[in-house]
Amino acid sequence: MGNYILKLFSRRTGNLLGFLACAALIASAYYLQWVKGVEPCPLCIMQRVAVFATGVAFLAAALHHPGRIGARVYGALTALLALAGAAVAGRHVWLQYIPAEKRPACGPGLEYLLGTFGPLEGVRRILRGSGECGVVDFTILGLSLPHWTLFAFIVFIFWSIAIALRD
Repeated sequence: MGNYILKLFSRRTGNLLGFLACAALIASAYYLQWVKGVEPCPLCIMQRVAVFATGVAFLAAALHHPGRIGARVYGALTALLALAGAAVAGRHVWLQYIPAEKRPACGPGLEYLLGTFGPLEGVRRILRGSGECGVVDFTILGLSLPHWTLFAFIVFIFWSIAIALRD
């Protein structure tokens, strides 16, 4: 069945669909933030960056439409970006399961961390997690947004590899 579905799409179309899925996720995140008032935590922001980067890789592959070797390079790059996003989303999900009394204390915002400590140290501090990252303030079908983002990244990993290996 999965092989049949892949044969329906060219690599270009498959990569374009991956890009559109990433664009839809980013649009949904901003809708939830600006319309519904769901404020993102630092890990949410990092997941947005990873979705954006994954989407750019999908778009570049769709626009470039390389041959077999180039498609595999784009597929590997896209899968690696999605894997990095999955790691951040997985960390976020893990923080949500830590009991409130054992969760790390709330830390400063993303802008402060990056401005004060620079990008590398700021990212390291963000990945340690903070109290607000462990709070579930919005769910869809009983799952938090980081759960859904983790699921999306896993799909992106498999999708990019399948598209890259398609003949």
